[in-house]
Amino acid sequence: MNPGIDLQGTFIQSLIDLGVPVEIAKVLWLPLPMVLMLVGATVGVLVAVWLERKISAAAQQRIGPEFAGPLGVLQPVADGLKLVFKEDIIPAQADALLFTLGPIIVVIPVFLSYLIVPFGQNLVITDVGMAIFLWIALSSIQPIGLLMSGYASNNKYALLGGLRAAAQSISYEIPLALSVLAIVMMSNSLSTIDIVQQQSGYGIIGWNVWRQPVGLLIFWIAVLAECERLPFDLPEAEEELVAGYQTEYAGMKFALYYLASYVNLVLSSLMVAVLYLGGWDFPIPIGMLAGWLGVSETTPWVQMITATLGITMTLLKAYFFVFLAILLRWTVPRVRIDQLLDLGWKFLLPVALVNLLLTAGLKLAFPFAFGG
Repeated sequence: MNPGIDLQGTFIQSLIDLGVPVEIAKVLWLPLPMVLMLVGATVGVLVAVWLERKISAAAQQRIGPEFAGPLGVLQPVADGLKLVFKEDIIPAQADALLFTLGPIIVVIPVFLSYLIVPFGQNLVITDVGMAIFLWIALSSIQPIGLLMSGYASNNKYALLGGLRAAAQSISYEIPLALSVLAIVMMSNSLSTIDIVQQQSGYGIIGWNVWRQPVGLLIFWIAVLAECERLPFDLPEAEEELVAGYQTEYAGMKFALYYLASYVNLVLSSLMVAVLYLGGWDFPIPIGMLAGWLGVSETTPWVQMITATLGITMTLLKAYFFVFLAILLRWTVPRVRIDQLLDLGWKFLLPVALVNLLLTAGLKLAFPFAFGG
C-alpha cells in the first residue's frame, strides 16, 4: 500500500533541513499534535453547532441564523463568547470541589480520544496499538463526571439527571463494545490504522458496512445514547428535569458540557467512518485511478492529492452521520426511561452478542472475506 505523507517525519525533516538539531526538532514536534487536536476538535464543534441551527431551522421552516457573518457562520462563535463572559455561579449548598471537577472530567476524555482518529496512512496524531480499547476506556470516564455534577449540585433534578446519565451509559456501553469487537475480530487488530487498512484495496465494496450492517446499526444507536442525543436525551430532558445535571451550571462550566456534547458527537461520527466506511479510503481505489492515468502512486503530487482526498473523505463520511443525528433530533420524539433501558438490555445486547458469534463463525468459514 502507498504509505502516503508522513506528517511527523516531514515536519522533523523540514526542521533538520533548516539546520535545527534532530533532538530539538523532535521536541518541537511534541506539542504540535495537542495543538492540532484542540484546533481540529474546536473547529469541528463550531461547524456542528452551525449545522444544528441551520438544519433545525429548515426542519421547522425557518431561516435560522443569518446576521452573524455570511449565512450565520459566526453564530457559534457568538454563542461561545457569550458563555465565556457570563458569571460563574456555584450554588450555596453545593459541593464546590466536585461541582467544579464534574465538567472537567467530562470534557478531557472526549478531547483525548481525538488522538487516535486517523485521516490518512500517516495522518494520525498517535498510532496507538490499543486505540479502540483506549477510546472505549476514555468514553467510560464521562458518566463519572456527569454523576459527580448531579450529586454536587444539591438539586433533585440534577441528581436524577446524573443517575439517568450513568444508567444510560452502562446500558449502551456493552452493545457498543460488542459491535466494535466484531470489527476488531475481522481486522485482527485494535489499531484504527489497521482497521482502515483492512478495508482498503477494493474501494467501496471492501468497507465493513457490507459485512457488518447489523453491527453498524447497533453502534449508531449506542452512540446516539452515549452522546445523549434525541431520542435518548433522558439525562437532560427539559420537560421532566429542567436541564438534568446541567440545571445549576452557568457560564464557562456550562459551556464545557455544551462543548463536550458536540465534540463527542463529531468524534463518534468519525469513529463510524473509520470502523465501517473505510476511513480515508476513496470509493474507487486510488491505485486503480493512478493506473488509469498512467502515473505512479509514489509521485509527490499524487501523494498530495491522495492526502487531501483522504482528509476530505473522512470528514464527508463523518459529517453525513452528524447530519443524520441532527435530523433525528428534530424529527423523532423522546423515548421513556423504561423504553430506553429495555431497548439496551433486552434488544441491543442479545442482538450484539449474536452478531459477534455470527462474525466469528463467518470468519472461520470464509476467512478470505472476514479477515481470517
